[in-house]
Amino acid sequence: MRIRHILLSAASVVAVSLPISLAVDAGGSQAAAGATGPATAAISAQQRSSAVGHAAAAHRSALKRVTRLARTRARLAGERHRGRRYLRVVSSWSTPRLKRHAKRLRRSVRHLRSTGGAPNVAIPAALHAIAACESGGNPRAVSASGSYRGLFQFDYGTWASVGGRGDPAAASATEQYRRAAMLYARAGARPWPVCGR
Repeated sequence: MRIRHILLSAASVVAVSLPISLAVDAGGSQAAAGATGPATAAISAQQRSSAVGHAAAAHRSALKRVTRLARTRARLAGERHRGRRYLRVVSSWSTPRLKRHAKRLRRSVRHLRSTGGAPNVAIPAALHAIAACESGGNPRAVSASGSYRGLFQFDYGTWASVGGRGDPAAASATEQYRRAAMLYARAGARPWPVCGR
């Protein structure tokens, strides 16, 4: 009987203490959840804000790169850059689209720098012999008087007549060959009376 009484009293103690411990545990968990909930929300809001800031910075950087390359391309091609109007259009583009466009512009700028915007024309075999005779094959060659310049010893007027800008000797060899081919197609070997024979 005594053992039964001890067991019953132990069971009641456990029964009474169990809800209290569950309540404490539940309250503790809730308190912990309450403590970490707003903190977690604040951290995720901060991360979102940081991500938005990085995305905006990446967009501004891509936009700046595109406008700079577009200006360079227009200058090399001898075209007028549309400035603000162009900026209004490309500002609405996504960052990936701006990056793709920048890649295309870079290729175009490289091509224009190597060709000076001269069209891709067939180079007659005779021009190689003319270049060797006129300048020894040196694209930077300048005559003693300074009037004739480059591979084909262009004077400034003839160079401008085939679309060249600036100093012929400063142009790439590719551009000089293309512009000489344009002149050759128009006038044959006559512009090179000695070496064109």
